[in-house]
Amino acid sequence: MPTHPSEGLPIPTDAELSVLRLLWAKGPSTVRQLHEALSQERDLGYTTVLKAVQVMLEKGLVNRDDSERSHVYRAAVAEGQTKGQLVSDLMAKAFAGSASELLVHALKAGQTSPAELDAIQSLLNEARRSRS
Repeated sequence: MPTHPSEGLPIPTDAELSVLRLLWAKGPSTVRQLHEALSQERDLGYTTVLKAVQVMLEKGLVNRDDSERSHVYRAAVAEGQTKGQLVSDLMAKAFAGSASELLVHALKAGQTSPAELDAIQSLLNEARRSRS
């Protein structure tokens, strides 16, 4: 299981990230609730979602509340922490640790709105001030 080198946390697969996004957005959920939401995006069987959540529990990506008849799962990792981990991993693997290369490719690859460009410029200005 790939982990972030400095944090030792498991890097979620794409399917696990879909489950985590739901848990971050909707909060604690049962497998049935996760299955219903994920099935709107693509055709998945209930047992596929159940198995994914069980693997995520073993990895430490989710916690399970056994106090109710239907087990309730919640994200065990913070959204920001996971996103930071994924970006660090991508930056290390694909861009030799270069944040500027990552940013250049991200800006070239996507449709960046004027509001997003303003936010990026503000972050750059803030970073420049803090390093002066």
